[in-house]
Amino acid sequence: MSEAKAMTPDELAKACADSMWADDSASQALGFEIEEVTAGRARLSMTVREDMLNGQRICHGGFIFTLADSAFAFACNSYNQFVVAQHCAISFIAPAYEGDRLIATAKEVTRYGRSGIYDISVAREDGAVIAEFRGQSRSVKGTHLPEDEGALKA
Repeated sequence: MSEAKAMTPDELAKACADSMWADDSASQALGFEIEEVTAGRARLSMTVREDMLNGQRICHGGFIFTLADSAFAFACNSYNQFVVAQHCAISFIAPAYEGDRLIATAKEVTRYGRSGIYDISVAREDGAVIAEFRGQSRSVKGTHLPEDEGALKA
C-alpha cells in the first residue's frame, strides 16, 4: 500500500459513494442527488415530481421509502465493504407534495461485526420531518474499491 493512496475515513466514504453512484441506475433515474457522504452518514435529496404522486395527489410512500433506503445504503456502505439491507421500517408522519424538495439524512446508530443500525430522517427543505426510517444492515463479501485504494490513513 502506498502512502499516496491512503485515505481519511471521510475520503474513503466519498470514494465508496462515487463508486456506488456510478452504477446506481435507480437513484439516478428518480432524480436523487447526493448532498453529502461521510463515514457512517449520508444525505440525499429529491424533488417530488408529478409522476411520483398517488391518487390523493401526494407523494407515493414508495418514493419516500426509496429515498430513505438510498441514503441508508450510502451511509452503511461508506467503509469499503459491500453492505445490504437486512430489515427496514418506515413511519410516515406528514405528506409531501409536488415540487417539495425532500432531504433524507442517514446516520449510523451502531455497527458491530457484520451488522449495523441506521436512522434516516426524511424532511422537507423547510425542516418539517415527513418520515422516519430505521434500517438494519448486513455486511457481505466484496468491496467498492480495490483493497490497496481503500486503505485508511493511520
